[in-house]
Amino acid sequence: MPKNRNSYDFSVNGSGGSKKLLSFKATTGWAIAALAAVILAIMVLTYILIDFTPLRQTVRGYPSRESRETALENRLLIDSLQKQISLWAFQVGNIQRVMSGREPIDMDSIETLRNDEGEVDLYATMYAHQDSVLRGLVEKEAAMTSPGNGPYADLNGLKFFTPVKGMVTENFNKAINHLYIDIAAEENTPVYSILDGTVVSADWTDDYGYVMIIQHGYDLVSVYKHNERLLKKVGDKVKVGTPIAAVGNTGRLSTGNHLHLELWHAGEAIDPANFISF
Repeated sequence: MPKNRNSYDFSVNGSGGSKKLLSFKATTGWAIAALAAVILAIMVLTYILIDFTPLRQTVRGYPSRESRETALENRLLIDSLQKQISLWAFQVGNIQRVMSGREPIDMDSIETLRNDEGEVDLYATMYAHQDSVLRGLVEKEAAMTSPGNGPYADLNGLKFFTPVKGMVTENFNKAINHLYIDIAAEENTPVYSILDGTVVSADWTDDYGYVMIIQHGYDLVSVYKHNERLLKKVGDKVKVGTPIAAVGNTGRLSTGNHLHLELWHAGEAIDPANFISF
């Protein structure tokens, strides 16, 4: 009977070829399957060595476990920053509503703001042009060397009152969206109005505790947060240097007794330190 041309004999002989140690037959299909199994075993072993041993650090471009964890932490940080920016955008929208004679809205009513007839979609505008706006803010900050320069020339000569006696712990920085100054002071230290004005908001919020907003002349609005208590109510007229609140540590975002001070001009956050001595 003729031999099958697709069948092969394999044998292993001892030294000198005198004794056959191992012998078997295999077809072409079995040979291919065996070769594929060896290649697969090599691939699995390589993956295990690279992914679960220090050998992976020698592979160029392969992310380590530490780098993957760092990337995840960065994603969580970016998400947190986006939420904070959204909150600031909401505050800007409320201040613009106050300055245009409309009532501020609650955070739960944000959809109402989006659907108001004729309302500018502040949020979409902010996020669509976030990069270019940030660059513009940095350039504007660098160009301004004194309160008498640029768009704030009309504020030059105003006599601002220091709102609280304490130590500045966080400065204003538009480049990182830190649109306020934090001033540490003892609990119940009086907080004063920086200029003549009218109280347009005096309320409690979960994040910022007792908050007061005062509308001044020259399109100026001052905001005072984390107070222990408020001494004025909506509609009260206040003179420069009038006590309006007491320093506290209220609200979820507070980290100690201090005053969170914001100053807005024509709907834009500006650095209080350019006008007020702390």
